[in-house]
Amino acid sequence: MSELALSTISTPDFAVRLPGSRSLTNRALVCAALADGTSELSGWLDSDDTRAMREGLSRLGVEVEPGSSDLAVSGNGGSFAIPLRPLDCGASGTTMRFLTACAALTPGRVVLDGTDRMRERPIGELCDALRRLGVQAHCVAGYPPVTVQGGRLRGGSIRVDARVSSQFLSAILLVAPLADAEVEIEARDVTSRPFVDMTLEVMRDFGVQVDLGKDGRLRVPGRQCYRARRYSIEPDATSAGYFLAIAAVTGGRVQVDGLSPASHQPDVRFIELLERMGCAVERQTGAIAVRGPRYLHGIDADLNEMPDSALMLAVLACFAQGPTTIRNISNLRLKESDRIAALETELSKLGAEVETSEHDIRIRPPEKLRAARIATYDDHRMAMSFAVAGLRVPGVVIENPECVSKTFPGFFDRLAELAPSRQPA
Repeated sequence: MSELALSTISTPDFAVRLPGSRSLTNRALVCAALADGTSELSGWLDSDDTRAMREGLSRLGVEVEPGSSDLAVSGNGGSFAIPLRPLDCGASGTTMRFLTACAALTPGRVVLDGTDRMRERPIGELCDALRRLGVQAHCVAGYPPVTVQGGRLRGGSIRVDARVSSQFLSAILLVAPLADAEVEIEARDVTSRPFVDMTLEVMRDFGVQVDLGKDGRLRVPGRQCYRARRYSIEPDATSAGYFLAIAAVTGGRVQVDGLSPASHQPDVRFIELLERMGCAVERQTGAIAVRGPRYLHGIDADLNEMPDSALMLAVLACFAQGPTTIRNISNLRLKESDRIAALETELSKLGAEVETSEHDIRIRPPEKLRAARIATYDDHRMAMSFAVAGLRVPGVVIENPECVSKTFPGFFDRLAELAPSRQPA
């Protein structure tokens, strides 16, 4: 197994521009594929997750061509080709869920599969919702692989249970404009609701209409057409959180260029948590900067709307004065790893006292942080979050650092620009 030993750094003062948002890239790819004509996506992210989406769309007959800076997507208006082999979604949850919905428009049989871990991530609620719209969609006891016999969406009124993942609701929304009639959706117990709002924003940018009724139901008129366009993708807010956290643990200053404080990406609100912990935040036009304090303070935070940032907050908690409680994050158990269990194990290696429940995690920082070999569980966010600790704590080693290629292939190269790390063994 490969590993990477991190080197500590002195108080930094730097600005960085980060790759595009994974969430926005994959949503824009689907909207562009559903449009008639060629869209050009600038600022797009090239990573394992977005490559899985690009390849899956290509197998459905959509031409996706990377250029020198833009990504050209020749949409076919939802007239997808029937793939000859199963679509391999890898470890990408967005790809599995969004392409399952796209398969509903394919006039034939589509099988979608992924990694062993993907076969442990629920998708039954999405299949149930598609069946209520007239599509044959089957999975194995609620989990992938998925088989879809598509053709047309008939429209109608449905309920979507999105307690496990907001992506179930986003997937239905993305294809609903191409249904034969209006799709009315009652969404129940939506976790990570801001990601649904992001989906709606991208859909509207590509020219389709979604109405939110006073009763909270979403109404999507049928027989709409997505419009091809040029679309700019801003830097990834979750990735920005790792670099802003470097300022928090070192007392330095870090600026992320190209990311607006007014971004619709949910994880841009991570800066509010940093402020509560004692950091100074500078909100600029098209940039965010954080200056770390002398001491961080433990906080109590509900992260249901941005659970991906819970891992970085948990690591920061080890450097704070007083305990930190992170609440309402039960869906972390169903991500690339069981992140609550993984955090409990790996934070304990650093010396923290950790208590977990089904929904929450509480961290008491140690008097002195310890060197540790961090297992990453093939989970990119575990690797990136604990790497930040290694810039302050001597002797932190990250196992399987290559797993960051899922969303940020150049992550450790960026850290090496701050302080050289010893090469992977």
